[in-house]
Amino acid sequence: MKMTNEQKYRLIGQAEPGELERLAEQAAACSWRQRYHIQPHAGLLNDPNGFVWHNGEYHLFYQWFPLGTDHGMKYWYHLTSPDLAHWNDAGIGLEPGGPYDSHGAYSGSAIVKDGTPHLLYTGNVRDADWTRHPYQCLASMDEDGRIVKRELPVIAEVPAGYTEHFRDPKVWKEGESYLCVIGAQRSDLTGAAVLYRSTDLLHWNFEGEIGTDLPSFGYMWECPDYFELGGAGVLLLCPQGLEPQGDGRRNVHQSGYLLGAPLNTATREFAHGEFAELDRGFDFYAPQTTEGPDGKRILIGWMGLPDLEYPTDEHGWAHCLTLPRELSVRNGRLIQRPAESLNALRGEERLFASKLRDERRSFENAEGTAYELSLTVGGLTDADKAGTVGIEFRVGGDERTVLSYDTRTGRVMLDRSASGVPVNPAYGTTRSCTLNPTDRIEFRLFVDVSSVEIFVGDGEEVFTARLFPDPSSTGIAFFANGGSADFEAAFRPYGEGAIPRGLPADLIDNGKVKS
Repeated sequence: MKMTNEQKYRLIGQAEPGELERLAEQAAACSWRQRYHIQPHAGLLNDPNGFVWHNGEYHLFYQWFPLGTDHGMKYWYHLTSPDLAHWNDAGIGLEPGGPYDSHGAYSGSAIVKDGTPHLLYTGNVRDADWTRHPYQCLASMDEDGRIVKRELPVIAEVPAGYTEHFRDPKVWKEGESYLCVIGAQRSDLTGAAVLYRSTDLLHWNFEGEIGTDLPSFGYMWECPDYFELGGAGVLLLCPQGLEPQGDGRRNVHQSGYLLGAPLNTATREFAHGEFAELDRGFDFYAPQTTEGPDGKRILIGWMGLPDLEYPTDEHGWAHCLTLPRELSVRNGRLIQRPAESLNALRGEERLFASKLRDERRSFENAEGTAYELSLTVGGLTDADKAGTVGIEFRVGGDERTVLSYDTRTGRVMLDRSASGVPVNPAYGTTRSCTLNPTDRIEFRLFVDVSSVEIFVGDGEEVFTARLFPDPSSTGIAFFANGGSADFEAAFRPYGEGAIPRGLPADLIDNGKVKS
């Protein structure tokens, strides 16, 4: 049953006695709870926010509605990690309910200034007519991790020419200036990204719109993020309202990037190439990046999409975050690799090697619901090469998820039509991309209880998907159809302990936030 607005926009302190505990117990009993992906204790998780390195650890927040799986009153929930593989629970970070975030602390980012992390975020306010009023607000984190909000917003007005859809500030520093990019909707209902400048994070000047070659590209750009990498400028954006185009743009909303020369922040001109999707799968949105202590650019995304329902909704929780990805630029493309520190989660390795000729063979020494699987398929230019090669995983009964590669066309396809409980089938059950045909193809799969992230080649493409199979569907099999191919695979189980579990004892007391 959908909540009313009154139910959705309650603070935790307005919960009924025991309400949050009941939701957490319901979520904990769900068979689709993840083993090593960040997920909410209960309620709804969406955008990653405030991702920053400070004092020897990463700080990461996520949007959180604690009292259900609707998009309601959003908090920022806080996690920390020394290595991007093991996460510590820091509880609620930003709590909404003030005059400038009365209906939620929406997305934003973080930057360290004078040794102190500062959080720049959009405060969501609704008036009596339910009209939205966005405010860009600032908070800071003290040495004990306590977050203190500034009383007044630092950007209180939406510039002329834009609607109330004006949100998600991403901040960075250039020389002596602080800059932030904000996602916007023009008055003509097209999407854009605008630039602000400040010397102190407190006083911001509206510079104008970032100049791109996309004057009409969807009706809103959410969650923009700008950074420079390998001598190139990269603008991440989530345009809403794009039509499908071939194998691309098949989701309800898209997430991608523009790559080009570094942004001229004085003129705001950005010379860039074509819009490219960050992820070819079903469930990826609202990514945010930060720079680690070693200079690597790290990306984490929301493994889900707005405006859709998921099978865990009826179990009191929704969504998770992707694994952290290390970014680089090669041949005019953004390359994404799983963070190297994830290797610390690996269990004992089991190997598979075989030449398959027009057959399917099970990996009998390995199965499970949470693991990493590396697969190399070679011999694809032989005279008798297979037409299609691939892997089936989470196999059991009539269930299976299929990853295939067409050796003649170079097309990679992820098929979740038989993956278990259907997930938004109105948007299709397959996702594809096309590579240059090659003698050898490599895949690296990160399978969790209700998801998969697939890195193709050396991170040239990524497929992310939520999957909801029966817990007994644990098998793995390889296949070559129409010829032969050489298969080599390494299976590495992932254990417990990578993410916090269970509702923190000090978070609530009878449904009320403890002081």
